[in-house]
This record gives sequence, structure tokens and C-alpha cells, in this order.
Amino acid sequence: MGDLNTDLAELRADVASHVPAEIAEVLKADREGFVGVIAEAAAKPGTAMPDLTLPDASGGRVPVADGPAVVVFYRGAWCPYCNLALRTYQREVLPELENLGAKLIAVSPQLPDDSLSTKDLEFTVLSDVGNELGRALGITFRLDPATKPTFDTLIGDVEKINGAEEWELPYPTVLVVDGEGVIRFIDVHPDYTTRTDPADILAAVKAL
Repeated sequence: MGDLNTDLAELRADVASHVPAEIAEVLKADREGFVGVIAEAAAKPGTAMPDLTLPDASGGRVPVADGPAVVVFYRGAWCPYCNLALRTYQREVLPELENLGAKLIAVSPQLPDDSLSTKDLEFTVLSDVGNELGRALGITFRLDPATKPTFDTLIGDVEKINGAEEWELPYPTVLVVDGEGVIRFIDVHPDYTTRTDPADILAAVKAL
């Protein structure tokens, strides 16, 4: 079992070496703006998961407070760090969750059609269009407008991908929700090149 954050650090170095120098500088400065940030507004353990339903890739609606469940917020299928984390969770967390009777759900602000780019995932992927759930949990942020041209160059128009006028994303976050719909664990990562360790997720589920 590899270490997820080691893999993410290697990916960060790989991305930096493969993009043009001026883009690499913008990405580096952007990331460094998040290092050390604490999401003080984020929901706390012991509070209720917002009672919202979100659309899945096929248009069905899924209640996110219907636990026990692990809910993973990611920035979008365009984010290589997110894709690495989601595939690691599929490999290392999902089989254990099935044994523990808990679900794995991933949430991003992308429109349902765009979430189909994660169609090789074996768990539910939901669309929080407009960041309604992310905002309710206190885990969203507005991107620096100065970085938008760089992101548009790399991934396309974020507003079009997300179907929203605001250039807003969730911090990568993992929540564990119990069978009563109460948040029992939340881990927020403003530095999007780090993620919650699979062992920490499984320990939180086993503690329910």
C-alpha cells in the first residue's frame, strides 16, 4: 500500500516539470497561498450533515446525509490530484467500506455530464452545482481572478464546466457521516496537493 501524500508530492513535481515555466510559476504561487490555511468556517464533528439531495451522473438524486457514508469533496475531474486521490480511495478504502456497511460518495461542483469523466469509478459521484452543499459545510473558496487565465489555459472554462458564474471550488475534504446523518469526522485540505490518508478514513468509519 503506497503512501497517498507521497504519491501526490511526486505528482506535484511531475506537473511542475511538464507545464511551461510561466504556468508552473502561477501554479506554485497559487498552491503556496493555500499552505497553512485553516478552514475555520468548516462544519464540526457532532453537527448534522445538511439534508440535501444531489444529482448523480445519470440524473438521479441522492441524499448526502443518508449514512453511514464517507463523503469526499474534490475540485473536479480536471484536477490530477483529485483523480489520484479518488482512485486511491477506490483501491484502498472502498473494499473495506463494503465490509463495514458504509458507502463511498464523491462530490464536486461539476455539472453531471462532466462528472461522467470519472465513469471508471465504482462508487457514486454527485454534482454540487453552485456549491450549495459545500457552502453549507463552510468548505468553499473563491479562486484568485489573477490565476483564472492560467487555469483556463490548462483545463478550459471552469464556469462552463461547473455551470456557475462564480469561480468557486470546495477545499478537498473528507467527511464521515453516521447512520443518523451526523458528521463524526471531517478533514479539510486547503492545500489541494495533500489529501486525507486512507487509514484515517477507515479508522473514523470503524469508530462509528
